[in-house]
Amino acid sequence: MRFLGNLLLFFESEMTTPTAYGWFHLMWFALVILASVALCVRFHDCSDRTFRRIALILWVVMAVLELYKQLVYSLEYENGILTWDYQWYAFPYQFCSTPLYILPFLAFLPDGARRDRFIGYMAFFSFFGGVAVMFYPGDVFIRMIGINVQSMIHHGIQVVMGVFCAVWARRRLNLRYYLRSAPVFVTLFGIAIVMNYAIYAILQACGIDETFSMFYVSPYFPSHLPILSSIYPLVPFPVFAAIYCIGFLLIGLILYYAQFGINKLVDTVHARRASARTV
Repeated sequence: MRFLGNLLLFFESEMTTPTAYGWFHLMWFALVILASVALCVRFHDCSDRTFRRIALILWVVMAVLELYKQLVYSLEYENGILTWDYQWYAFPYQFCSTPLYILPFLAFLPDGARRDRFIGYMAFFSFFGGVAVMFYPGDVFIRMIGINVQSMIHHGIQVVMGVFCAVWARRRLNLRYYLRSAPVFVTLFGIAIVMNYAIYAILQACGIDETFSMFYVSPYFPSHLPILSSIYPLVPFPVFAAIYCIGFLLIGLILYYAQFGINKLVDTVHARRASARTV
């Protein structure tokens, strides 16, 4: 017990809270860009088996770090006593937590339309979640070193895997990928809404007064997401939820067209270079 407590204290080591675009943030920003480029350059035409292995490895990394996060948020070690007090606000079902549930489908589903849904989700929706945090970290940084590292790796993997999915599937990337991935987002969003009603009611019935707002779209707690936080107090909750969902679907569509255009531009450049060599 003492060893576990000391280990917990080690993982709770503190640092000065990083600031947006400070050295810590910029360091991870650069690492994510380098990792994305390196993975795409090395494995852009890798086999399906290799793609599955990469998805599985990244999922394991995310899952282990998420387990660490859940433990350090809920375990307390003081005066030689280890206690558990689960922090419901940290329940792993935020928008940026969804790769924890999606990546196994990339690793284990047979190739085909069903798996394309999840590849598209990672390329458009999950990618956006990671990019949004990397550009605007907001309140993800705290004093705890381990959580700051976990957060950067987690969101960095979203960016890296999103780019990699779009590059690896570029030859068959078309509008159907987006149309298949959109229902995945809607389903995950709908689950979050149901959880926000049901689990909040259960917590209240048990006398637990804690924040529970998955996807930050709860009828009981204001959203603090950029732009959406300004809309939340102005409209009824069903309208807010609809705006949230439609907004993310539009962002996913924009990212599809952006990635499709970039892939076409790269293919055109490569084709011209190949043609020039044969002349």
